[in-house]
Formats: sequence, C-alpha cells, structure tokens
Amino acid sequence: MRLLLDTHVVLWAATNPAQLSAPARDAIEDGENEVFVSVVTGWEIAIKQSLGKLDLPESAERWLPEVLKRSGFEVAEVDMGSVLRVRSLPWHHRDPFDRLLIAQALEGSFTIATRDDVIATYGASIVRA
Repeated sequence: MRLLLDTHVVLWAATNPAQLSAPARDAIEDGENEVFVSVVTGWEIAIKQSLGKLDLPESAERWLPEVLKRSGFEVAEVDMGSVLRVRSLPWHHRDPFDRLLIAQALEGSFTIATRDDVIATYGASIVRA
C-alpha cells in the first residue's frame, strides 16, 4: 500500500503515537507499505507554526526533516496533475491543504491515513487514524 499521511497523523506519529488508531499504527509500521508525507503537509506545518497555531519543540525547518529521517517516511512531491485536479473536486471540504492532499491521493493512487471523515466522501481510500 502507498500510504499518504494527513498532517495530524504526521504530528501524532512523531509526538504521540498512542493517539493513532491501531489500524493506522499497523499500516504505518508495516514494512510492506510505502509511507509518504506530502510537501503539502510541510507547507501546512510551516504556516501553522508561523501563525502561532502549532507548537513544536523546534522550528518546522528542523523538526520535519528530522521526523522524516528518523521515521523513514518518504516525501511525496506535488505534481501539476494533482494541483489541477483540485478544480474538479466537489466542495465537501473547504480546507485548501486537505483538498490538495485529496487530489494528490487520487492522482497518485495513495491511501490516506486520516481521522477526517469528510476525506472519504471524495472516493479516496482511507485508513482511519
């Protein structure tokens, strides 16, 4: 499985894995799965930290690369197909970060690990976090 982690899942996996559901933890820890963190997540973390809405032990520029290195999660780059697919998505979700993650998942055949029930309404495969 190609697993794309929603931003809150990245934060929980790195800081408090007990917050994750057993199926999400199992999917993340299963060595057969490829686990990805989108550049969209980096963008969201950086913005939220700069606005004072996210407290991390250090700057996002240091924290997220260290999490990626320690966890072995891969980076999922955003391509033009994903960006343009956002246009055709229904407006079930207004969050621009989530809309781009959904488009990226659909374009890249990812399963999304998330606790956001609205994401499933787009037809993306999900693992409930």
